[in-house]
Amino acid sequence: MRALTVEEARQRAADLDLQSYEVAFDLIGEGPTFVTTSRIRFRATNSTSWVDVKPERLLAVELNGQPLDPGALDGGRYPLTGLQAENELVVTADFKYSTDGEGLVRSVDAADGRVYTYGMSSLESAPRYFPCFDQPDLKAPYAVTVKCPEDWVVLGNGGATRIGPGEWTLAETKPLSTYFVTLVAGPFHQVRAEHDGIPLGLACRQSLAEHLERDADDLFRTTRDALDAYHRMFRRRYPFGEYWQAFVPDFNLGAMENPGCVTVSDDFVFRGPVTDAERSTRSRVLVHEMAHMWFGDLVTMKWWNDMWLNESFAEYMAHRVAEDATGYRGNWVDFAFVRKWWGLQTDQSSSTHPVAPDGLKDARQSLDDFDGISYAKGAAVLKQLAKYLGDDVFRAGVNAHLEAHEFGNADLHEFIEKLTEAGARELDNWSDQWLRTPGLDTISVEPAGGGVVLHRKSPDESRRLHKLSVGMYGADGSAALVDATITEDSIEVALGNGVAGGVVVADAGDDTWAKIRLDATSLANLPAVLPTITDSTTRAVIWNSVRDAVADAELDPRQALELFTAALPDEDSDVAVGSLIRWLEDKMLGGYLEYNAARGPVADALSNKLATTAPGSSLQLVTARGLISTTTDVALLTSWLDGSAAPDGLQIDADLRWTLVLRLVRLGAFGAAEIDAELDRDKSTEGVIHAARCRSALPDGKEAAWARIMTDPSVGVQELLAAADGFWHPEQAAITAPYVPRFFTDLPRTAEIRSGMVVGITARRIAPRYAIDPDLVAPAEALIADESVAPAIRRQTADFLDGLRRALEVRRTFSAQ
Repeated sequence: MRALTVEEARQRAADLDLQSYEVAFDLIGEGPTFVTTSRIRFRATNSTSWVDVKPERLLAVELNGQPLDPGALDGGRYPLTGLQAENELVVTADFKYSTDGEGLVRSVDAADGRVYTYGMSSLESAPRYFPCFDQPDLKAPYAVTVKCPEDWVVLGNGGATRIGPGEWTLAETKPLSTYFVTLVAGPFHQVRAEHDGIPLGLACRQSLAEHLERDADDLFRTTRDALDAYHRMFRRRYPFGEYWQAFVPDFNLGAMENPGCVTVSDDFVFRGPVTDAERSTRSRVLVHEMAHMWFGDLVTMKWWNDMWLNESFAEYMAHRVAEDATGYRGNWVDFAFVRKWWGLQTDQSSSTHPVAPDGLKDARQSLDDFDGISYAKGAAVLKQLAKYLGDDVFRAGVNAHLEAHEFGNADLHEFIEKLTEAGARELDNWSDQWLRTPGLDTISVEPAGGGVVLHRKSPDESRRLHKLSVGMYGADGSAALVDATITEDSIEVALGNGVAGGVVVADAGDDTWAKIRLDATSLANLPAVLPTITDSTTRAVIWNSVRDAVADAELDPRQALELFTAALPDEDSDVAVGSLIRWLEDKMLGGYLEYNAARGPVADALSNKLATTAPGSSLQLVTARGLISTTTDVALLTSWLDGSAAPDGLQIDADLRWTLVLRLVRLGAFGAAEIDAELDRDKSTEGVIHAARCRSALPDGKEAAWARIMTDPSVGVQELLAAADGFWHPEQAAITAPYVPRFFTDLPRTAEIRSGMVVGITARRIAPRYAIDPDLVAPAEALIADESVAPAIRRQTADFLDGLRRALEVRRTFSAQ
């Protein structure tokens, strides 16, 4: 099925004026399909168009009372001819339930056999479960009816009313784009509340009910705090009636901003102890989706090239509002360590792109741009813009934009126009530098007398302006900050007492978007000075500089590993420890460094850290997880698992037990029998997912796991991704070696059995990232160049190749030293 192009979308938007949708879902049957009827009223200025529908079987089409031939359906488009000024189109189709996270997803809970469904409409998915004109700038109100089993409840964009056994209606909505229409139906457990006249609700599977109830107060508190903050900030109330947050299974993202009914991955219904960082992340996800109610849902992009206006804005607001208005702190520390690091890597990849690209892609290709550019870089740029303009001007422009385009659509030009009317100046230049141009500058430090010289190196001619702070830190804990604005390629900054014995950090407050480089003296002093720096955000800036310098083969990875072991004892941020452990596992161990030589120092450092952390603390939990993943001490792991010698305060719950089992499988101490026994203890959907990861890690389970990943369209999203996660590991390099070339031959066919975001996510997860072999460059380049392969697979292969080339260069540069 061909994707919608921007030219087609613009023409259809000019031809049609949608008035309303009436959508009727019949979910009574127990088979793999369901029936939907869409009644669409619209005006037309052209006699021809088409409606989008991707069914198993098209049952009936009627236009203005005249039946049409269902056989005319062509590649997901049904042609419409003879359109009048006023039209009524009725389309009935038999649709297939989805397992790939898009369309109407059907999931069976392993805990009790109950069936749950939810709708995911983003980017080409809506026509997989209801006929529609599928593009963001064709908005209309929706009225929905549902027939379903009598023990089910129904939620959606409008308030739900049960009108009879197994029969529900949803209140007519405000005008919505197709991509955030949803339907949630099943025997969901519900928790209700109210705030400031707005009905609030939470929903989850029955098997997670006790866990949702335990966290309901925290979830509602975040919701109330964020609503109040957004009401103050945007000068208009939440506009979509009820506000439900439905935690749904087998979700392929963190959450989706459907007005009135946000769908959230039920991974965020925590079954046991989690870190403060994980709770804070959940809070930000909820605050992020709520920001979309104004920026994205109330005012929507015209086409996907302005998707950043949704995601960058929500990402920025999530950190800002979560920090200022909720009970969770350290949000900007997380941004620096986690989100910004993601974006910095993306912006240096071969697949980087502008935050707001001029090149207009089709709807399918736009999936690739849900990445670290559109989220993290865009958020950093907006944070920078608010500081540059002043918050009063920034907020005035944002509110004028929302008021001017309420329930409609707008683009970047119109956003800039409102900021300019509010008092902003020279935004065309800012837009060209930060939004229209990909890549990032490098800012380096050169000691000079009583100060430093900051050097700006740009990959292009954009000459971006940077407003930042320069910090000087001594081993005695002293710190001094000086503000600086970089307008030239080199500027001098006076630092008073100089830099001898200390560390100088450009952009110490993490205010700009650039690669930061430390001078040689600062690098040499880091092991002594880094533990004394009290600001976690500054430590994140330093670690991002170190991680990036290693990836660029400018810093010996062994020096970075020594810095980790030196700084870890004093690191008090669970965000920092968790982020650095992930970096070590993903990039350093088996990538930049030989696994067996590097793993030992990491495990030893984590073991020592664990001995000093407070029992029951977040630091204890995140450190314990890191130790489990790196130690080879089978006796230690089994003693934790059987409860005979677990650290005081560390709760070995079901999820941590599975982490232990996975590590014991990789060490060869556990096999299929132990996995089956653990699954017998944990007969939940979560247990099934964990077991899939563990079975994929079995030496004799590789072929079965590979077949599921590459050929089985029925496997659910979370189980699929778990199998991919468990497949590769440096300790199993010899076992998995035969599958490395098969990645390039087998992966392209996965786009034939799955669609949407999961295609690219699977490609990223199953890429052989620990195979650091120059012979892989050629097959990777061939796959990337093959235009018959799905764009998402080519994009992820390009990112894999970028990582491979970096690792090869790091090894070449430092192997003989």
